[in-house]
Amino acid sequence: MNVLETPLVGVLVIEPRVFEDQRGFFLETYQQTRFSEAGIDIAFVQDNWSHSTRGTLRGLHYQLSRPQAKLVQVVTGSVFDVAVDLRRESPSFGQWYGTTLSQENHRQLLIPRGCAHGFLVTSDSADFQYKCSDIYHPESERTLLWNDPDIGIEWPLQCDPILSAKDRAGLPLARAECFETTGPGVPGDA
Repeated sequence: MNVLETPLVGVLVIEPRVFEDQRGFFLETYQQTRFSEAGIDIAFVQDNWSHSTRGTLRGLHYQLSRPQAKLVQVVTGSVFDVAVDLRRESPSFGQWYGTTLSQENHRQLLIPRGCAHGFLVTSDSADFQYKCSDIYHPESERTLLWNDPDIGIEWPLQCDPILSAKDRAGLPLARAECFETTGPGVPGDA
């Protein structure tokens, strides 16, 4: 696999090796030894799958007291995937990174603990799978406002996105609860 750094500390694009022939393709979506050899030592404990229609925007989500690292990928369709750094001590605090994940490019995005995550479906529909380093903990879940002008995410929108009530009510960065340190047991998986 090929691991590419992004402008956000610890946010990585992963390009798995794809074996293709006339039958189709095969790839490893996760292999602990290979990830460890690449310096990614995260224990994943939960897998999730969501199916969404074109124009659905999910996020920007994070868990405050039980932060999750996520390894995300698209199985069918395409999305514009975004991470926002919420680690106050990080040199990339308050910055965002976005990339297209699709069934064609097979790319994955690794989002470390301490970042908010969201995506916009850019195909007719998309199946999105991801691994998490901690279980879902609704009491500590927070939502960052998807269109906060202080962050300035350049979503590739064709019209108003389809949002949940929770995502419409997200807080701007100036009012959001963020991660204060990157010490042991706190965000900053790298």
